[in-house]
Amino acid sequence: MTIRTLVVDDEKLAIQGLQLRLEKFDDVEIIGTCANGREAIRAIKTEKPDLVFLDIQMPGFDGFSVVKGVMEIEPPLFVFVTAYEEHAIRAFEANAVNYLMKPVDEDKLADTIERVRVRLAEKRSAEDAEKLLSVLSEVAPEAAEEFVDDDGSESSDRFEKLINIKDRGQIFRVEVDSIEHIEAAGDYMCIYTGDNSLILRETMKDLERRLDPRTFQRVHRSTIVNLNQVRQVRPHTNGECFLVLESGAEVKVSRSYRDVVARFVH
Repeated sequence: MTIRTLVVDDEKLAIQGLQLRLEKFDDVEIIGTCANGREAIRAIKTEKPDLVFLDIQMPGFDGFSVVKGVMEIEPPLFVFVTAYEEHAIRAFEANAVNYLMKPVDEDKLADTIERVRVRLAEKRSAEDAEKLLSVLSEVAPEAAEEFVDDDGSESSDRFEKLINIKDRGQIFRVEVDSIEHIEAAGDYMCIYTGDNSLILRETMKDLERRLDPRTFQRVHRSTIVNLNQVRQVRPHTNGECFLVLESGAEVKVSRSYRDVVARFVH
């Protein structure tokens, strides 16, 4: 698996330094570099990289503006690289895989690439499963039906009803049914209820195992939604849409997960 990578930084030496450090990873292919945010948005939409190393402080469009500028497509994974530590929280809120300080530490870079490999493998496994089910539906509809039935026949008893979350020095006991949606932020999960948000240190893959898949569904590479909290489906462009939740919050459903929306269309 080759990780097609774009490097974005307004400092030429920073780009060169990161390129040199990335050479040690055989599966990382640098497909281009950009010196500003506008170039980055064009390159991401045209080249569709798997991964973008993105400087935050750039003239004109900063790194966060770049992320916002590509949200109408299926965005790549982002790793922020910057000299300013105070941007870390915003970086994770933007669903960054990691946040690296300049000069980039080689061990932390290696850890970041490993996280990227895991994220991409999870995404491709989900896509492979979707393709398999699609093929089964065409050539062996009975088998596909059985596949779906088996997948949905698990007892709900084995899934969590309460989740303990340690956040800001306190332990919160959150009823799973009260969770509206969950967003990945690096190694953390942002848990949103109607009136609160909490941070849980856990991977999305591990958290998904604890939640009933008949209720909690992935609607984006980095977002899980409680289907019982959805009150409206609002179509968007390019086959995407937004789910409007009970609190009024809106969550985008990417094209890769549009089958989830079919549950609400009769």
